[in-house]
Amino acid sequence: MNEILYKYMSNLTDLNIEQQQAIINQLHVEPFKKGVSFLKQGEIPTKCYFILKGCVRQYSIDEDGKEVTSNFYMEEQTIAMFNHHKQDKSSPYTFTCTEDCIMVVGELNIEKAMYSKYPQLEHMTRLMIVENFSKLNEEYAAFIASPPEERFKTLLKNRPTLINRVPQHQLASYLGMTAESLSRIKKRVQQEK
Repeated sequence: MNEILYKYMSNLTDLNIEQQQAIINQLHVEPFKKGVSFLKQGEIPTKCYFILKGCVRQYSIDEDGKEVTSNFYMEEQTIAMFNHHKQDKSSPYTFTCTEDCIMVVGELNIEKAMYSKYPQLEHMTRLMIVENFSKLNEEYAAFIASPPEERFKTLLKNRPTLINRVPQHQLASYLGMTAESLSRIKKRVQQEK
């Protein structure tokens, strides 16, 4: 698992091997079982996460009590809540493991100390966040402008493994359609091949 972390640090910083090792030694890597919710809607986040292995679903409960899936995170993706602008600072989402996961868990309250000690780590984190944010913006813009079948085809192109990793009803919620509609679209797309 450390290879993933070394890859990120080597690609996004000039930290030498000793510095990289020192940082990795200070990181907390934790396993999470499938079905575990490590942050619930309404809780105040105190940690950030980097997925080494597994898949995590982000969802919220709407006014009607319905679960609405807004994202899935997989290997080499960061989960961080940026809600300091909110008065109550609570999370609008629940994050649940859809598979057994292994994640780096960072304490937000010691983040500044790590950045002071390793300024390049802050730069690396910023680059990762910008990359993730840019990707999310592109996906969201394409999602809004696309009919349901195009959303599914885009998902097949950009995140093909996701389809076999999460339940169909959660995938349908993420794509903004019913499970029945998704089933029809999947069948139609498979027949086109």
